[in-house]
Amino acid sequence: MSKPAAHFIPLNIAILTVSDSRTLAEDTSGQYLADSLTEAGHNLADRKLISDDIYQIRAVISGWIADPNVHAVITTGGTGFFIRDSMPEAVKVLFDKSIDGFGEMFRLISKEEIGMSTVQSRAVAGMANHTGIFCLPGSSGACRTGWESILKEQLDSRTRPCNFVPHFMAQNPTHNSHD
Repeated sequence: MSKPAAHFIPLNIAILTVSDSRTLAEDTSGQYLADSLTEAGHNLADRKLISDDIYQIRAVISGWIADPNVHAVITTGGTGFFIRDSMPEAVKVLFDKSIDGFGEMFRLISKEEIGMSTVQSRAVAGMANHTGIFCLPGSSGACRTGWESILKEQLDSRTRPCNFVPHFMAQNPTHNSHD
């Protein structure tokens, strides 16, 4: 028996850019993500740019995790190996569950674009309080790769055989889907 066609469920997605050198006006990566998610039919729940500080990152993301109206968070920046790059250390402690496949697939896809330099990517993802947290590198190219190759599909309720949307809707039973 085939499943009925799923309908699109727009998500409320927050964008966090971590940078010690850019302003919001210069944030091409965060702007790309904001534009892409709204073009896909989702809602931009919030957008912030903060410095690469573990405790500021945790504070902002924790606020979004606690907000039942925010379904997902996409971050850009802070995933490299420079001394100030602390995104994975900031967010991993917040995860209820890790999404290991996200980082693995991001690096696999990135290898075609940047070769073995992809081993230096510390892209990570996880779930916390029914909120998806997806951490991408700071370059616009990396954000494009992450959005186009992984997130656009996995944040779309119509993607088969599975997507993340039912996991985000668990806190809002009126939208709960059992895919």
